[in-house]
Amino acid sequence: MEKKIYFNHEKLEVYQFSLQFIEWLNPLWNRIWKNKNIADQLDRASISIPLNTAEGNGKTYPKDRKRYFEIARASALESASCLDVIVIKKLLNENEVIEGKELLLSIVRMLTKLSQKVINKVSDENVEYLSGVNDEG
Repeated sequence: MEKKIYFNHEKLEVYQFSLQFIEWLNPLWNRIWKNKNIADQLDRASISIPLNTAEGNGKTYPKDRKRYFEIARASALESASCLDVIVIKKLLNENEVIEGKELLLSIVRMLTKLSQKVINKVSDENVEYLSGVNDEG
C-alpha cells in the first residue's frame, strides 16, 4: 500500500530522503549513545533536516523558503560531520556509515538545488498549498 500524502512537503524527494536517514540511524543508536554528546548532536541535526525542509516549503516568500532550505542543508552537513566523529571515536566503522553518508550527500545536493531554484521561481506546489486545493479533488 502506498503512503498517503497529506502535505506538499511530503511530496519532496529530499524530505523523504531525510526521513530515510533518520530511519537508517534507528538500529545504530544503542552503539552511538555510548558517547552522549555526539549522539545528542547527531539526533538534533538529523531531526532538523526534515523539520526545516517542511517549514521552508510552507513559506510564501522565496527568501524565507531559501533560508529554511539552507538551514536544512547545514544540518545535513552537520550530520555527516557527526558520522565522521563517530568513526574516529570508534563507535561505528567506516563501512557502517557509508549508507548514511550516501543519503546525506543526496540530501545536500537536493537542498542545494532547491535553494538555488527558489529565488528564481516560486514553486507551483506552494501556490496549490496556499489555495487549499488537494490532489484527491
